[in-house]
Amino acid sequence: MGQNLKSEGQLRPVDLARVHGLSTQAVRNYEAAGILPAAERTPHGYRTYTPLHAQALHAFLALAPGHGHQTATSIMQAVNRDAIEDALQLIDESHAQLLDDRRTLQAVEAAVRDLEPAPPERGDTFVGPLSKRLGIRPATLRKWERAGLVQPRRDSQTGYRVYSAADVRDALLTHQLRRGGYLLEQIAPVIAQVRSAGGITPLESMLRDWHARLSARSRAILSGAAALDTYLDCRPAPPEDGLSSCATASSTTEPTQPPNSSG
Repeated sequence: MGQNLKSEGQLRPVDLARVHGLSTQAVRNYEAAGILPAAERTPHGYRTYTPLHAQALHAFLALAPGHGHQTATSIMQAVNRDAIEDALQLIDESHAQLLDDRRTLQAVEAAVRDLEPAPPERGDTFVGPLSKRLGIRPATLRKWERAGLVQPRRDSQTGYRVYSAADVRDALLTHQLRRGGYLLEQIAPVIAQVRSAGGITPLESMLRDWHARLSARSRAILSGAAALDTYLDCRPAPPEDGLSSCATASSTTEPTQPPNSSG
């Protein structure tokens, strides 16, 4: 029966799954999540997919590396319910976030460029105002303190944490690096280097890696946009013979690495 289905432009779950190295259950899960259009059923209850479904799967797997699994899912769900403007807005938001991340990287580079030791002046910044400035919870600042990333002193009268100019600098740099995806244990040597102001050589490899990851995301977003554009072109009503313009493209699609999240 499988050969007959394919000869009529219809595909089984396994046909879609094999191209991308997925399980058939993952394909069913993607359909249930609205990532793929709803499949038709044979009289015996078997799912039958079409080249349109194959292109939808290809589009989703191409979108996921650049946008993340959750946003890629939302984009496909919007497209499949004909809310194209919603899908385009999600894509625009990913571009905006990527630009913001690039600006964050530039801010980190500026923060570590030509650093000089902070003067040993008295600080008057407390945990509440500093956490508000950074847009984080006070508990996060305390966690950074336990990791040695900030070292506020204690007021001798009240016992409150008091953050000096150097502490604020360290907190700002930590916040920027966390947004760049670095773990606390990766940030600790950066902060130590900044404190000693002995040069930025140990930071150069981290900054190069960050640039590379942002460039990879940009390329992934471009690839996802191309695949989604093809899917959008495929979506109008297919010709009378039941074969859409997706048929040729989907049959020759190279396998795409699935996202980390399971279907």
